Amino acid sequence: MNPEALSELISDIAHGLVGAGEAGELTVELIPAVDKLAVMRPKDRAHGDWSSNVAMQLAKKAGMKPRDLAEAFAAKLRDADGIASVEVAGPGFINITLDSASAAAVVSQILDQAVEMEPVDKGVEVWKGKDGDTETSADSEATSQTVHSTKFGLNDHLGGKTLNLEFVSANPTGPIHIGGVRWAATGDAMARVLEANGAKVVREYYFNDHGEQINRFAKSLVAAAHGEETPSDGYKGTYINEIADRVIAEAKADGIDVLNLPRIDGGKDKDGNDLGEGDSEQREEFRKRAVPMMFAEIQQSMKDFRVNFDVWFHENSLYQDGAVKEAIAKLREQGDIYEKDGATWFASTKHGDDKDRVIIKSNGEYAYFAADIAYYYNKRHRDGKPSMPADIAIYMLGADHHGYIGRMMAMCAAFGDKPGENMQILIGQLVNVMKDGKAVRMSKRAGNVVTIDDLVEAVGVDAARYSLARTDYNTSVDIDLDVLASHTNENPVYYVQYAHARSCNVDRNAEAAKIDATIADLSLLDTPADGEVLGALAQWPSVVSDAGDLCAPHKIAHYLETLAGTYHKWYNLERVVPMDLTDLEAREKDAEKLEAARIAKNPEPARAAARLQLNDAVQRVIASGLAMLGVTAPDKM
Repeated sequence: MNPEALSELISDIAHGLVGAGEAGELTVELIPAVDKLAVMRPKDRAHGDWSSNVAMQLAKKAGMKPRDLAEAFAAKLRDADGIASVEVAGPGFINITLDSASAAAVVSQILDQAVEMEPVDKGVEVWKGKDGDTETSADSEATSQTVHSTKFGLNDHLGGKTLNLEFVSANPTGPIHIGGVRWAATGDAMARVLEANGAKVVREYYFNDHGEQINRFAKSLVAAAHGEETPSDGYKGTYINEIADRVIAEAKADGIDVLNLPRIDGGKDKDGNDLGEGDSEQREEFRKRAVPMMFAEIQQSMKDFRVNFDVWFHENSLYQDGAVKEAIAKLREQGDIYEKDGATWFASTKHGDDKDRVIIKSNGEYAYFAADIAYYYNKRHRDGKPSMPADIAIYMLGADHHGYIGRMMAMCAAFGDKPGENMQILIGQLVNVMKDGKAVRMSKRAGNVVTIDDLVEAVGVDAARYSLARTDYNTSVDIDLDVLASHTNENPVYYVQYAHARSCNVDRNAEAAKIDATIADLSLLDTPADGEVLGALAQWPSVVSDAGDLCAPHKIAHYLETLAGTYHKWYNLERVVPMDLTDLEAREKDAEKLEAARIAKNPEPARAAARLQLNDAVQRVIASGLAMLGVTAPDKM
């Protein structure tokens, strides 16, 4: 019996007590929904397997003392199948102890929903059910390798809606830096968790390929190609030289001497600094060739990082297709657009913003926010190409975008949508990369930043993804390269992956010992260590559900670390494959200690088989959780 089943039982008892007139003034309407009747794991296991504070939740509504109401609940719970004992403690806590068979039922649930899936580093996952049905993707890669997993814990409570999840969205002017890498790891894990809860998720990358940053990128390339100093507002790094050389070579292959195309001096800024190349034919040639190169590099980096986007959306298309003009015209029809001082303004204060926003400058150029307006409208009203219209548009933005929230929500409201519901904005915090106790700042290619390639080269994809996804995006995070490159328990991804590999080794040893899992008697999973593992497994569905509701993939990582720790402890205390106790029997005269040792180290076949199934249940849940984080589940380490 898992926490969800206990919550349903408690809800049924509450309704029964009301119907029998045994709950004071409580009425059916005052009983919370089942998911609000929380069942918790007691910190002190002497208090039972599970605990409920339902009596304290309802006592005031019932006009009863919490302890008296708790006793009424306890009396009914004691009669329920699968419950060994119930005690009322303190002001009205209800502590529940399950019988061993009921507690162990979670093992059967996990194994009955067993599936095989391709490793996450083999492309898009393919789930293969026990009956042979498959759910696959056209870009999956064929492989004979499989990972034993489970659909236990997956649900569809977020089904019925399409979520557009936009993340990373770095400018195509350089490699993805560490902040974008955090969004890549967190965003993809978030998408996987949302899908595990039944949501239809469209992963989207927004290329900011319209505007001044692209001009600055092109000017920097021209300067590099001529060996000139980087413009004051330009981009630095050896990657600029690399791309400039590639542009020159590509143009030469096409019969164009790009370095001899006409140039224009871009002038100086207000401080007298050189602004580099003007709007010249040469700058345009570099721009049109270099931007696709940067696109391709970013796309490859994302693929190598196991992030597969459904939509690569180009900002420039909003202008080319007239979407910006269309969105502004719609707002104008509603009376949300006005002219002032030669500029065009969005009356965002009508919808909760702190000030109105310019969308077309007095010189006729569009402000950046104009594209934001068109882009949101596009997400909500697509015709299925390139993706379905979004019921919910989730934006994952960097820490420097906090000031955008007000205007974005005002725009959402202006289109008749609900801010915080149809539009959700998540702000990520900074990442600090550490090595040898000091901050790491220099990149091999991009100058004074750390890029996705730097991080992956240092610690690998698994450690990079896991370490960035395991921390709440609302908090800053320190990434210690020394820890993540180590094969020690201090490295959280190693700790979890080692638990999976260890469980696979148990399978191999059990097979060699010819242990028959089909003769398992799960009621023999009755030791304290067994109980700790069973309790941890039973919490998996609620963890998945909470992580989906809160867009919090870090909850998956924290759970996996707890489960791995519980499993490692169990592994050190109990054995699946029996060991010889001859030496112990020769020196140990205490019959009770001998029996405890036999149960732990030399179990009878039915108990050994039960432990093998428990081992396999842990293995499958860890594999499922690691897949949600986009991390591999190795069978050897």
